Amino acid sequence: MTYWYDGPLAAFDTETTGVDVETDRIVSAALVVQDAPGMRPRVSRWLVNPGVPVPEGATAVHGLTEDHLQRNGRWPAPVMYEIAEVLAEQAAAGRPLVVMNAPFDLTLLDRELRRHRASSLDRWFDASPLRVLDPRVLDKHLDRYRKGRRTLTDLCAHYGVTLEGAHDAAEDALAALEVVRALGRRFATRLERLSPAELHTLQTGWHAAQARGLQAWFARSGTEEVVDQAWPLRPELPAAA
Repeated sequence: MTYWYDGPLAAFDTETTGVDVETDRIVSAALVVQDAPGMRPRVSRWLVNPGVPVPEGATAVHGLTEDHLQRNGRWPAPVMYEIAEVLAEQAAAGRPLVVMNAPFDLTLLDRELRRHRASSLDRWFDASPLRVLDPRVLDKHLDRYRKGRRTLTDLCAHYGVTLEGAHDAAEDALAALEVVRALGRRFATRLERLSPAELHTLQTGWHAAQARGLQAWFARSGTEEVVDQAWPLRPELPAAA
């Protein structure tokens, strides 16, 4: 019997102008599809001219300069449409979508669709719901007492996954996909009886619990930062009065 972690998976990742999902923009994105472990993945890439300045700090992370994006990137509107289309195709095909820290990438995509297409990400999944596997949420739930950070780089080191070219959208997506496969095998006795749809639902609660724990830690340390409990997509902020 083939379990979900040894079957077809897709993975999505973005590089951006910053870390604010409400105001920052996507500058590159990638979708990786792999039908089984060890098979050559199929990769789709997008390069975007965001139409806004690209901070030097963001360029230092992903290497994409404002000049390069202006010369080689496409306008956001058609790119966001294409990305939403291919993600909907993965849902229709029944492929779970791996997204590391899903509320960041998926919320950014949702805001870009609202900004440039007067649409929302949810609308693309009316016919076939999206099933997300978030390695960050899964790892924190399944190995909750392990100390240390849980960035993609950390998870790759922990699960023995090679990460080449970190902060390249395609490389990060592929690494996240491989982490989920490795995580599935390591915790097979707890995961093999669960379907991706069941895992999607469970992760909603797991992420909320993790967010409450982090919020409590911030409160004890005197930090005013607010941790959003929504997963895999943050709700739209109400319009300013």
